[in-house]
Amino acid sequence: MFRFAHPEYLNLLYLVPALIVLYFFTSRYHKKLLERFADSRLHKVLFPFRSGWKTLVKFSIALFAFALISLALANPQVGSKIEEVKQVGIDVYICLDVSLSMTAEDIKPSRLEKAKNEISQMIRRLRGDRIGLIVFSGEAFVQIPLTTDYSAANLFLSAVDVNSVPQPGTAIASAVNLAMESFKGKEDTNKAIIVITDGEDHEGDLNEVVKEAVDKGISIYAIGLGSPSGVPIPMYNSSGTQTGYKKDRQGNVVLTKLDETTLKEITRLGNGTYYRATNSSDELEQIYKDLSKLEETEFGATRITEYEDRFYWFLAPAIFLLLIEFFISSNKSKLWMKFEESRKAA
Repeated sequence: MFRFAHPEYLNLLYLVPALIVLYFFTSRYHKKLLERFADSRLHKVLFPFRSGWKTLVKFSIALFAFALISLALANPQVGSKIEEVKQVGIDVYICLDVSLSMTAEDIKPSRLEKAKNEISQMIRRLRGDRIGLIVFSGEAFVQIPLTTDYSAANLFLSAVDVNSVPQPGTAIASAVNLAMESFKGKEDTNKAIIVITDGEDHEGDLNEVVKEAVDKGISIYAIGLGSPSGVPIPMYNSSGTQTGYKKDRQGNVVLTKLDETTLKEITRLGNGTYYRATNSSDELEQIYKDLSKLEETEFGATRITEYEDRFYWFLAPAIFLLLIEFFISSNKSKLWMKFEESRKAA
């Protein structure tokens, strides 16, 4: 197998035709300047050592060397060995609340940003485990299906905000149910669901959904974000400036409260653990330590190709050509000048 490790450097090859055109127009411009300076019949007298074809040869060599260096920078690689590597780990779905109440700032910088930061840190710690992300408010949607592509997971996570799900509410039951359906049921892996929410105004028969998850061997953990006493929900305009706080129809400021009772109950039924988020601690790290105690299971295999660099295939001849170009004189050789003189004399 063959590939380029850094194919972006191949874009330098687009400069080759541009340099050829530039050389052509530059040569014509110089020729016109010489014609203005003196009649073409005097050029051989005024510039006896000038060699047009040598200039062209030097340019061609330098241009070819440039193309070879571009290929060398792209680092061509040849696959030398293909190995099949077993994938082992556990499957984890994180259900993240993205309702408007998650913008409350009793957890800095906000409940949602705190949660996203902890999820990002957890993704960086994963080693072979598959992770997925479900976002929910009034409805639940799969944002990231189960994957071991942690870079892509972090990229999709960064795009999550309170506008990810337009329907208001906090449908924890729908999120847990969607997570259960999204696990790959045929694979006998250890599975866990982590719910990150303020737990407020949950909808649906949550206890029944949790019991169903337990019957399928899924553990449920929860992280509660916010204050039980309640805090207002800040409102922002399109430019990001706070315009006030959310109010009900009577004009009263709405307070969002952490519902710890619900979260503690679902983790009790779900054979998991409940953690209350704080500004300083990383609750997902504690959950990850709990999950690391679970037995890792083989869930597949992937073929990995080992590649060896072959950039020197192009770099070595490029250096050789540049050395040749350096030692080629731009002037006519003495032997060629003697040949021309003898031809004129004859």
